[in-house]
This record gives sequence, structure tokens and C-alpha cells, in this order.
Amino acid sequence: MLQEMLKDTVRTKTYQNVIYQNKFLFKNKVVLDVGAGTGILSLFCAKAGAEHVYAVECSHMADMAKEIVEANGYSNVVTVLKGKIEEIELPVAKVDIIISEWMGYFLLFENMLNSVLYARDKWLVDGGVVLPDKASLHLTAIEDADYKEDKIEFWNNVYGFDMSCIKKQAIMEPLVDTVDQNQIATNCQLLKTMDISKMAPGDASFTVPFKLVAERDDYIHALVAYFDVSFTKCHKLMGFSTGPRSRATHWKQTVLYLEDVLTICEGEAIVGSMAVAPNKKNPRDVDIMLKYSLNGRRCNVSRVQYYKMR
Repeated sequence: MLQEMLKDTVRTKTYQNVIYQNKFLFKNKVVLDVGAGTGILSLFCAKAGAEHVYAVECSHMADMAKEIVEANGYSNVVTVLKGKIEEIELPVAKVDIIISEWMGYFLLFENMLNSVLYARDKWLVDGGVVLPDKASLHLTAIEDADYKEDKIEFWNNVYGFDMSCIKKQAIMEPLVDTVDQNQIATNCQLLKTMDISKMAPGDASFTVPFKLVAERDDYIHALVAYFDVSFTKCHKLMGFSTGPRSRATHWKQTVLYLEDVLTICEGEAIVGSMAVAPNKKNPRDVDIMLKYSLNGRRCNVSRVQYYKMR
């Protein structure tokens, strides 16, 4: 997983470009790296001229990060602190910049957003910069007959036996996978934008409407969610998308299978709403409620479905 993240060139190169191409942001500044992992972002910041970088990592990776920092001769600039952001002490009262790669699958699954917001409220100087500062969630709809048949309808008849109770379970669990852009049958809609520099922790729970309009006659088997991230404080707007039409990342896309197959004609719309919230028992999990309806020439459906990312 670690190698997968570092080799995710879209992710790592974007951060690298943001830092190296905006050295004016970092010069002589104090930076806090939340969830530093190997310390790669901290090293980028140090190389770009930061006065000091505090790299906070709660897992055993912190020990590795310390070694990596030393091996690369940056011990005087980068201090690795092992522990949870909510529990550690920083040797400074304020920092100028908070940088983090906090995004999870579906943006919010097992994410570290709350840690970033906690750090922001506790340590970020007035007028300080959060990188990235914008994240947005998007939705589209796809034709996916082959996979649905293979992974979900399979349970209807397993060597002659009805195991459809497992099918219900399979549909409830969103699938993280790469979607071929040719499967997309509707427009893509922006569901929610989050401004990391201003938002409150509760803003990661939301209910939003959507309307997906068919761009061709097709069958819809699933809705697909993905996210975009932007760094708006750069000299020039920078960021990346995890959508099916962009270069692949380790986040892939999140596929929500529908109980119905929707027969949709060009110009018709799937309308509905999506409610997203952290699970009450385990806040790192995400509960999704999807309401959708289609009143089309060949298909009339109205339904509510619940999903759980865990």
C-alpha cells in the first residue's frame, strides 16, 4: 500500500509540483505535515526552503520517516513527531502552513480530515495556508452489466442454490475500482465542495440533490463517485482529479450498484439525493443513503438504498 501511494505519480507529483513551483509560499516558513507517512511531503517542503517542518505520524512509519530524514541530510530542518495530532505537543505556538494527504476512498473513507481541521484550529497562524484547501465530490452513472452479473447476480443461483441474501450484502458495499470512461452514460455532477481552510468537522456530513442526464440510450447499473482536490493558494491553480476520465490514481473510483437496472433514454434524468455521514459506531466508516428515481419512457423506478463503506 505504501509503495502504491508513493508510486501514485498523479498524487505525489502534484504535491511535489505544488511545493517546488511555489517556493515563495514555503521560504522561511514553519510547516506542519499531518499524517506524514514516509515524510515525503516534509522533505519536499524542506527542499523548497521551509525554515522548519514538523512531520506528525502516529504509526510505526514515524520511525522510518526519522531514518529517511536523517539519510537525506534534513534532520536540522525536519522534526518527526510520533503520535496522534490530537495528543502531541509541538515545540512552536503556531505554524504558517499545514500540508496533508488526508483523502480516503470516496474522499471520506478512513480519511484524516478531522485531524487536519484539529491541527488547523490549534496551530495555524491567522492567514496561514492549508494545502490542499479544496476538495469536491462528484457523481456520474455507468453501464456495467458484465461486472454486476459476475459479482452480484452470481448469488441468485450458486450451483443450483439460492444465495441471494449475500447479494443484498454485496450491493450494500461500495466497490472501489477503476471505471472505464466509455461506461459513463450521463453527465457528471458536482455534489459537494469542501473548503478545508474554513469548514467545520461536521461539514463532512451532508445531504445533497443530484440530477444525472443521459447522454445516450443505455442501461444504468451503478452510480460512480470520485473526488477532485485543488491547491488554490498557488501562483497558478493546481490539483488533480480521481475521475474516470483522468489519469488513474490509487483512489480509483467508488461504484454504488443499484438494485434495479435502469433503462434510460437520451435526455432523461435520474434525479435524487445522496446523504453521506461517518458511521456512528466507527467514524472512520462511511454511511451513504441514496434516493433515486427515473420516470422515463421505458423505465419507472423510485427507490432508496443504503451503503456502508467499511
